[in-house]
Amino acid sequence: MALAKKVQASLERSSWIRKMFEEGIKRKAEFGAENVFDFSLGNPDLEPPAKLKEVLTDLIADPRPGLHGYMPNAGFAETREAVAKYLRTFNSQDLAADDIVMTSGAGGALNVVFRTILDPGDEIIIPSPFFVEYNFYAETHQGATKIVKTKPDFALDLDAIGEAVTEKTKAVLINSPHNPTGRVYPKEDIDALAQLLRDQSAKLGRVIYLLSDEPYRKIIYDDVKVPSIFDAYNESFVVTSFSKDLSLAGERIGYIAANPNMTEKQQMMGGLILCNRILGFVNASAFMQRAIAFLMEESVDVSIYKGRRDLLYDKLSSFGYEIPKPEGAFYLFPKAPIEDDVAFVGALAEENILVVPGSGFMGPGHFRIAYCVDDKTIENSLPGFERVIKKYK
Repeated sequence: MALAKKVQASLERSSWIRKMFEEGIKRKAEFGAENVFDFSLGNPDLEPPAKLKEVLTDLIADPRPGLHGYMPNAGFAETREAVAKYLRTFNSQDLAADDIVMTSGAGGALNVVFRTILDPGDEIIIPSPFFVEYNFYAETHQGATKIVKTKPDFALDLDAIGEAVTEKTKAVLINSPHNPTGRVYPKEDIDALAQLLRDQSAKLGRVIYLLSDEPYRKIIYDDVKVPSIFDAYNESFVVTSFSKDLSLAGERIGYIAANPNMTEKQQMMGGLILCNRILGFVNASAFMQRAIAFLMEESVDVSIYKGRRDLLYDKLSSFGYEIPKPEGAFYLFPKAPIEDDVAFVGALAEENILVVPGSGFMGPGHFRIAYCVDDKTIENSLPGFERVIKKYK
């Protein structure tokens, strides 16, 4: 076998999201795109804010030499300052450009952090369900994931997290607003998690880091607030991208922000900057770095996603689906009416409705609906959703 054994094993448990997306391509070719209702991939369908085109046009016309050359390994200073200025609007810390590293999306950011902090065998605690690529990122850098269940409403189970801490624990990774559930962890839960990590760090005699993956921070509903992890816990990082709030998923632009009150912060920043270079990402796109410096306050029209959430939530609930109402992101995570979520997803596929089984997110018994699709797709899928649930209810 030419493949490395580790890669072969990874292929065998590769992403359900991509499997369902590829199934959608086959079905669209067979039945016609208008007859297939593909909710598999969290690929934003809204166009970026109008200001993006203005900014890009200005950058293309900018006559200054060297705009497309190499930049410092942490990214352009003016872009990092723009990010820090934005972060100061909802964090009490005096964040500066030196606390920021520009990266190739949030995936690149997580890989950089993991490479920087993990020694072989170190553990990352992750509440489930979760974006399953986290497993691969940790393994790539010789770490291991330790999965803990959340509560029935997908709130953090702090007792479970505390019990999962061992001498190998290096970090806890959370994602809020959450993929796949749409949950936003409230301030009281973040504060309690921070106190737990302080207590456990003191027992171990070393730091346990808190990482927050936040690409959906601006996609929130019903006046929900996303609390600052920096205000709660000094030993913390935020990793994020502009893929969701600016609909720039294909541009692979994001950043790492390190808490300015982190112990040994200067050494940590040196490690992050080194790993940003040696992992092969080298730097995030120069063009997009310059662009997003002018777009920090911009966002797609979140009210459109809210309308889709409300339509799907109300209709599916009326059909008999059990669904926690999402507070953010653009996903529903209903409970499957049978124990085998994969089989139920297969039944929906027979109606040309493509969703992802919760097992693909370590959340068996549920399935994920990505409603970053046009309204017509949602409306035309509803009869099929109703027919399938009637078979089981």
